[in-house]
Amino acid sequence: MVDFARLQAAVKERLEIDAALQSIEVECENLEAAISEAATLLGVPLRYIEYEILEKQSSIFGIGKNICKIRAYKRSHVIIEDKLEDTEINDGEDYQKYSPEDIDGDIFLQCRQDGVYVKVTNPVGNGKPVSRAVALHIFNKRGIDIPPNNSILNEILKHPTDEYVRLTDFKNFAFNDTSVNVEISDQELKAFIFVIAPKSGGRDFTYEEYCKILHSNGIVYGINEEFLKKFADKPVYREKICVASAKIPVDGHNSYVEYFFETEPGHVKLSTNADGKINFKELNIIQNVLKDEVLAKIHPAEKGETGFTVTGNPLPAQDGQDLNVPLGKNVHFSEDKRTIIADINGQVVMVNGKINVESVYTVDGSVSLKTGNILFLGNVIVNGNVEEGFSVKASGNIEVCGLVDKASLIAEGDIIVRQGIAGKKGEIVSAGRSVWAKFIENSDVKSGSMVIVSDGILNSTIDAEKRIICRGKRAAIIGGRQCACEEINAKSLGSPSGNTETICEVGIAPKKKAQLEELLEKRDGLTADFDSISINLKTLDGIRQQRGFLPDDKEEYFQKLTETHEKISEEISNINNEINDINLFLQNLPLVGRVSASAQIYPGVIIKIRDIKHTVRGEFKASTFILENGIIRAVKYIETDTALQQKG
Repeated sequence: MVDFARLQAAVKERLEIDAALQSIEVECENLEAAISEAATLLGVPLRYIEYEILEKQSSIFGIGKNICKIRAYKRSHVIIEDKLEDTEINDGEDYQKYSPEDIDGDIFLQCRQDGVYVKVTNPVGNGKPVSRAVALHIFNKRGIDIPPNNSILNEILKHPTDEYVRLTDFKNFAFNDTSVNVEISDQELKAFIFVIAPKSGGRDFTYEEYCKILHSNGIVYGINEEFLKKFADKPVYREKICVASAKIPVDGHNSYVEYFFETEPGHVKLSTNADGKINFKELNIIQNVLKDEVLAKIHPAEKGETGFTVTGNPLPAQDGQDLNVPLGKNVHFSEDKRTIIADINGQVVMVNGKINVESVYTVDGSVSLKTGNILFLGNVIVNGNVEEGFSVKASGNIEVCGLVDKASLIAEGDIIVRQGIAGKKGEIVSAGRSVWAKFIENSDVKSGSMVIVSDGILNSTIDAEKRIICRGKRAAIIGGRQCACEEINAKSLGSPSGNTETICEVGIAPKKKAQLEELLEKRDGLTADFDSISINLKTLDGIRQQRGFLPDDKEEYFQKLTETHEKISEEISNINNEINDINLFLQNLPLVGRVSASAQIYPGVIIKIRDIKHTVRGEFKASTFILENGIIRAVKYIETDTALQQKG
């Protein structure tokens, strides 16, 4: 009597197996061509093809033809790697490089000397688990008879362990075992295996056995162990597989210099104004550095990293070379011999491969759009002019061989202008020490020591902490205001027509006077604010007395005004103290000062000595004006020190 339940189960199992097989029949002239054709039709690489030979015949003495007919199967539950190319040489890194989110479970079979071992992996994500039908097909392909109700197999399929478990006995025929050929490339940079599948009764090689084979062939370095473990689970037959790679030697880097400044000369870094427009006057071509500033750092050479062939032979590497970095002027190495430091303030430049700090910056032509404004921590020499609208600033001296035309010069040292200074409102020439010029016209000039002019001063404002000397054939001071602590001396003062007001002040320190004027102006502004706040506070206090209180917002405003009132009062008090100190300093100046003209002093010239003012009524010749008993009077001309003019 037919057991329909068992028959139904057998049919279902057969259908599952058939569905997993995905087989086709292919007929070609030889086995290799048949396998290749099957792989193409099934759309998988050669290594994923299993086959059985249905018919094979060869021609005899050229009669007939070669025929090989096979039935080919795509391996069950194989994850096809994203169009992995079928190449003659397959690198181990490419074997399992694609990992989708959903992966089916897989089954691996190894026939060993002591039995048949099987490993089942869990599916990932929404992948399918390994079915009994697929497992039985794997066993059938290897000629291993496993009863469907085998409890060990059922347990493994139900609870995969990802480890090999012995399933049953295995009768091994050693001559049918897996065979492995090992090949080492000519320079021992790679090692390959070529594996031939076991025949009936032949055993598979485990990972440990593959390693032993490699070691026995002298391959001891660079073995891709992770790949080899996967390969032992699912071997790829009759393909040349790379399983070990040499470590390529890495030469050490040479030492190199890290510069903290721009090494390319003339490199322009344009800046922008507040409105976003490019300021073509600020080219920033001078790289100023300060004393003790780090200019560069030498990074040491690196040791080379030795490589190894797959047989363990060393592959030597070259060590990096240390650079010889010669030093230029005004720089030195730090104690570690790796850091280059500036000795002085100045411009850092590269000259013949050496780092130099120059204390003098020379402009070969004029200061113009070609150079931009000059800012230098040292001395500046301009061989041409300083054109209109440009500026030169230096922490040392400034020397201009040409003309300063409506431009600004600011130096902490001396300023020497070989031709002359022609200015306009807003432009200033200021020196920490002295100013020398051929002439000064319509300019504001400030000097920490002296102003010495050879031809003349016209309609300018001159402030000198010591002296203003104007001596030469046309050494006249006409118009403007001149202020010096010790002396004003010229060939002539004022103009014959008397139409141009000429003011000469001595006996007062210009910087202190300017500071005093600034403080007085600031005090006037604060006093006005103080008086205004006082009125507001008085008004709010009156409202409080009438009502007995102020609204919250008014009360808050009253408190803020009170705080501001107190701060302004304190600030006015501090300014008054500064004003008193300056006045005391001016009153106690040791020099009274004098105003002299070797030729004429014309009527209309205003002379101020200390706080006494005098207007010249008549023409005086070769006279010096001094302060005596509170009166300014003229005496015989007193010669100044002519040696002062020689530097200009």
